[in-house]
Amino acid sequence: MRFFTRARTLILLVFALALHPVFTQAQSLSTYIRLNQIGFYPNAAKIAIVIGDASGEFRITTPDLKKTVFKGTLSEARPNAISGKTARTADFSALKTAGTFVVVIPGLGHSYPFEIKTNVHRAVAIGSLKGFYYQRVSVDLPAKYAGAWSRPAGHIKEDTHVLVHPSAVSDSRPAGTVLSSPGGWYDAGDYNKYIVNSGITTGTLLSLYEDFPQFCQAFKTNIPESGNKIPDVLDESLWNLRWMLTMQDPADGGVYHKLTNARFDGMVMPDKANKERYVVQKSVTAALDFAAVMAQAGRVFKSFSRDLPGLSDSCVTAAVRAWEWAQKNPDQLYRQNELNEKMDPDVVTGEYGDRDASDEWIWAAAELYVTTRNDAYYTAVNLFPDDKMPLPSWAQVRLLGYYTLARFEKSLTPRGQKDFPKLKKQLTGFADELIQNVDKQAYQTVMGQSARDYIWGSSAVAANQGIALIQAYRLTNDKKYLHKALTNFDYLLGRNATGFCFVTGFGDKPVMNPHHRPSVADGIEAPVPGLLSGGPNGNAPKQDKCEGYTATSADEMFLDASCSYASNEIAINWNAPLVYLAGALEALQAAQ
Repeated sequence: MRFFTRARTLILLVFALALHPVFTQAQSLSTYIRLNQIGFYPNAAKIAIVIGDASGEFRITTPDLKKTVFKGTLSEARPNAISGKTARTADFSALKTAGTFVVVIPGLGHSYPFEIKTNVHRAVAIGSLKGFYYQRVSVDLPAKYAGAWSRPAGHIKEDTHVLVHPSAVSDSRPAGTVLSSPGGWYDAGDYNKYIVNSGITTGTLLSLYEDFPQFCQAFKTNIPESGNKIPDVLDESLWNLRWMLTMQDPADGGVYHKLTNARFDGMVMPDKANKERYVVQKSVTAALDFAAVMAQAGRVFKSFSRDLPGLSDSCVTAAVRAWEWAQKNPDQLYRQNELNEKMDPDVVTGEYGDRDASDEWIWAAAELYVTTRNDAYYTAVNLFPDDKMPLPSWAQVRLLGYYTLARFEKSLTPRGQKDFPKLKKQLTGFADELIQNVDKQAYQTVMGQSARDYIWGSSAVAANQGIALIQAYRLTNDKKYLHKALTNFDYLLGRNATGFCFVTGFGDKPVMNPHHRPSVADGIEAPVPGLLSGGPNGNAPKQDKCEGYTATSADEMFLDASCSYASNEIAINWNAPLVYLAGALEALQAAQ
C-alpha cells in the first residue's frame, strides 16, 4: 500500500537531512504545503497550495533536497473565503519529468514526497475498489486476499435467519417469518444493509464499467474472483447485487427498505455481532432504487450471459416487478419514527428516509427505458420537471438517470432523441457552474467554493462533482472539464484545508482512525485500507458530540477520531464515486 511506501520514503528523507546539515530547520517537513500526496500525471496540471505568509521562489527537488529540477514563483495571495486564511499557489505543471520529488519553499520547508508518472493513481483506483471487498458480509476474508485485515465471516447465521419486522408483514409473510438474505456489503461503519444506499452505490460502480469497459477489463484487485472472465468491478458489484435480489418479496415485487439490527452494534468485529436481524417495511424509494439498479444490471450482464446464464433476464424481470409495485404504492415512504410509535421492536439504525420520491422515479424510468427501449417508461413520469441539476446523493438520484440517457445518446428512441439537446445543455451548464471561479478559490479545486459543500460526507460531494465533470467531458470532449475533475481528486488526496489524504492506507498524512467497526476492533494500528473518510463537516461538533474539534471554519471541521462519525465515518456510497473518479481519470489520462 502507498501509505507504507511513503512512510519508508519519509524515513529515508529524514536520514538524508541528518547527513546534510547545510539545510536549516526551515527545510524540514512543512504541513503548510498542501498537495496531492500520491502524485501527478506527466501532462496534467501540478499544483501545491501554500498556507501562510510565504512568498517568492519555490523549487521542486529530489527527496534528498540535493537536486533542483524546477524553479518557479509563488502566486499572489488569495484569501480563503471560508476561513479567511491566506493561500498561494506553486504551479509546476511544466515539469513533466518522471520521478519522485518534493516542493521546497525557502524559509518554510518542504512538502511530502510525490511522484510524477503515468498511471500514478492506479493504486488508489485499485485500493478504493478493494475497499468493498473488506465490507463483504457472510464470507471469510482470508489473508491471501485481505492481508493483515483478514477476518472471519460476519453474520453467517444472522443473515440466514432474518425476521420479518411487524412493519414488513404481508399475507404470505406474517411478522416473525424467517427469511434468508446473506451477502452484500456492510453499509458504512456499522453492520447493517440498506437498499437505498446500495442503490446509488451499485449503480455508480456499474456506470464505471459502462463508461470505461476496456479499462475495467484490466482493473484487477486481488479478490477471490480475480482471473475469471468477468471484470473485478462487476464481480464486486455482483456480491451486493445478489443480496439485493433477496430483498424483493417474490409475492408482490415490493422491496424491503433495509436489513438491520434493531440498534447499532458496539465496536466489535463482524463475527462477534450476533444480534437479531430484521427486514423492515417495503418502501417506494427502495423499490425504485432497486428497479433502477436491476435494469442497469440487466443490460450490463447481458454480454456475460455465457458465464452468468439467466442473470440478465432475472435482473430485468425483478426491475419491472419492483416498478409495478411502486406504481401501486407511490406513497409508501419509510418513516422510522412513525413506525416506532406503533410497532416493536423499535428500529433506530440508519433511516435513509426520504420525503420526495420524484428523483427515484426519474432514475428508475430512465434505466428501464434505456434497457427495454420501451417509450412507456420514458413517458411514465416527468423526466425533466425543471432545469435543476442536483448533485447525486442517496437522497437525490435524478442525475444518475440523466447520465444514463447521455451515455446511450446514440441508441435512444426517437422520443428520447427529441429531448436530448436540452439534456446535454443542462448537464454541460451544470458543469460550467461547478468550474466557475475555481482559479480564484483558495485551493483552486472545484470542491470548497462554498461552505455549503462541507456537509456530512463532503468527500462524496467532491467525488460526485468530479463525476459530473467527467460526464460533461464525455459529452463535449472539452478538456477543461477533465482538468477541473482532477482538481477534486487532488483535493481528496491532500490538497485541502485539513492536509489529510482522505483515503485510508494512502498518502503521508492519511486518515488513521475512521469510524469503522472493524478498523477499531481488529487490533491493527492501520485501518482497513481503501476507504474514503466522510471529510470536513461544518456541523460535525453538533452531530456527533465527539471531543477534540478545534477548527472554526467548515472546511477544517474534521477530526481523525473513531468517535467522529459525522466527519470520519466511511460509507459505501462515498467509496463508489471515489472508485469511479479514480478509474475514469486513469482511463482518460492520455487525454490530459
